[in-house]
Amino acid sequence: MKRILASAVAVMLASTVYAAPAGPRGVATDIPAKDIQALSKTMASLPGGDKLLKVVPINNGEYNVAVAVVHRAKAPSLTASLEHSQISEIYYIMSGSGTMVSDGTIEQAKDATDPNTLAVVGPSTGGNKTAGSRSRKIGTGDVIIVPPNTPHGWSDVSEELFYLVVRMDPKKVLKAQ
Repeated sequence: MKRILASAVAVMLASTVYAAPAGPRGVATDIPAKDIQALSKTMASLPGGDKLLKVVPINNGEYNVAVAVVHRAKAPSLTASLEHSQISEIYYIMSGSGTMVSDGTIEQAKDATDPNTLAVVGPSTGGNKTAGSRSRKIGTGDVIIVPPNTPHGWSDVSEELFYLVVRMDPKKVLKAQ
């Protein structure tokens, strides 16, 4: 009996020593398609815009993940580019098409001061001319990953664009909702 008890204690101690510590648990966040569609519909009447759906603290507030919808009206010639210093973005093109310009360097870049821009993308710089950039046609179903400090924008929007954006916010510059 002592031998069985000693074995059981040894197994419990061993499992305690070798068990991985439990990490913090979060709660899954759902964003229903109807919410995305409703926001897209309200934005369709505007010339363009970027609206946050949700900003969620992750891993006990270690960082944030934000989800937004962006609308770009049809426009044959655009020049502005932005780069965000503290967030990464992942675009999923829900509908439309255009020519995306990214990479390179924004010439004569200026800090963004528009309160809406700062609220939805955090500290950013922008300008009307980008040197060394690349252009490519983007359309429905495409996914684009934009790291921090990467100039990006559109040189034309041939067909009204709606895209879902997931923003990784390790410095928590976007306010949790």
